[in-house]
Amino acid sequence: MGRSLHPGAWWLWALALGTAATRTTNPLLLALLVAVSAYVVATRRPDTPWSRSYGAFVKLALAVLLIRLVFATLLGSPIPGTHPLFALPEVALPAWAQGIRLGGEVTAEALTFALYDGLKLATLLICVGAANALANPSRLLKSLPGALYETGVAVVVALTFAPNLIADVQRLRAARRLRGRPDKGVRGLLQVGLPVLEGALERSVLLAAAMDARGYGRTAQVPAAVRRTTAALTLGGLLGVCAGTYGLLTAEGGTYGVPVLLAGVTAALAGLKVGGRRSLRTRYRPDRWDVRAWLVVASGVAVAALVTLASVRDPAALHPGVVPLVAPTLPVWPAAAVLLGLLPAFAAPDPKEPS
Repeated sequence: MGRSLHPGAWWLWALALGTAATRTTNPLLLALLVAVSAYVVATRRPDTPWSRSYGAFVKLALAVLLIRLVFATLLGSPIPGTHPLFALPEVALPAWAQGIRLGGEVTAEALTFALYDGLKLATLLICVGAANALANPSRLLKSLPGALYETGVAVVVALTFAPNLIADVQRLRAARRLRGRPDKGVRGLLQVGLPVLEGALERSVLLAAAMDARGYGRTAQVPAAVRRTTAALTLGGLLGVCAGTYGLLTAEGGTYGVPVLLAGVTAALAGLKVGGRRSLRTRYRPDRWDVRAWLVVASGVAVAALVTLASVRDPAALHPGVVPLVAPTLPVWPAAAVLLGLLPAFAAPDPKEPS
């Protein structure tokens, strides 16, 4: 615990890298973001079960990219092209399906546009996978504000239920194999399903009883004005975050996106702070937000801010042209900004070293 970084810092760093990925379609810059997240994961990933999820997110990102290319090949693309690659047999569709085609000519411009679009989403998924591999989920839930306490408890129960359910299935199937009974197919599923559900129900009842005995769900009495203020701040803050995020993702909302987003985040945090008065609880060995956590978050925020600024100042470099088709180039100072995301590989503690 003494040498572990706050899990919230890892999530904020990864989300900032994901935000930078949404501001560009340059494949070289997106590949650099993936390389930065992969290096940090390789150097600071702990040897725990959840840390192995990074590979699954990489496979998911590759699947998303492949599906995007397949859809662009089979269903066509709105991007006009003058460089045909090959032609598929085209299926005639009725009049009500105007604007949609199956098969036909596939151009280099259409596939390039699909590649850029899919690579942006794949990079975002890989950044989220980095957060999952680096941050301890149970410690993250323990660090939730008091206003989200009940939600955190429900998530903890869900996280502990699924692994136990899978372990019960494996245990019962192994027992049936030792007795020479079928453990596959519909018959085996029906005969294993009932004991598994009975065990899950019994475990849920025991967990609920243990939580009730330890005072889970206790709330303090707060004035009605405090409750109304909490609801107004939280709801208004979430609406502001949604409106600000939409503004950042659209070209028309570039002027109001950042102020509205900051105002929404501030209101939401204030609502969570005020709402935390309802929760009566203590934390055992709470995670400390130290200087290293600030450095990790600052590196991610710097990447997001500088890449966003570059997308406004030099959109052609961060969004290579497709019509006409041009080769992408790596912009120098946005690439240098992305390299700031490597700071956690040196600032964060090494989980393999003894605390």
